[in-house]
Amino acid sequence: MKLTLHHVNVVTENVERLDAFYRDVLGLERETEGLPVLEKTKGYAGDVAFVTDGAIQTHLAQKDVRAGFRTGQIVNPVSHGHIAYRTDDLDAFKAHLDGQGVPYSDWGERAVAGWRQIFFYDPDGNVIEVHQVDAAAD
Repeated sequence: MKLTLHHVNVVTENVERLDAFYRDVLGLERETEGLPVLEKTKGYAGDVAFVTDGAIQTHLAQKDVRAGFRTGQIVNPVSHGHIAYRTDDLDAFKAHLDGQGVPYSDWGERAVAGWRQIFFYDPDGNVIEVHQVDAAAD
């Protein structure tokens, strides 16, 4: 049940403007490899741009404060952004959270095809994603 930092999600009202900032000011490159296939008919249809420093992705997502309502999930990862970790055993990690008494929203593959995702809050209310990529989608 190893976790590795995969991406940081930053939300915005203007994806194009934020994409230009991260590329022009921070010098990040457009990410073209290993991009998620967004499931735009399952609760979140916003635009997303992808940039990278060569190691970690940054997902620049259109802010959507109602995505949680549309999906029936308590934790909304695109209202204020989140930090995401990838695991090799999501079921074991969910059991770990259960053992720690940490509630989570299980988004399954509602947002990304081939990615099983859960979202939960840290003690200060920051959203954390942990996901596992299905072998066929990897």
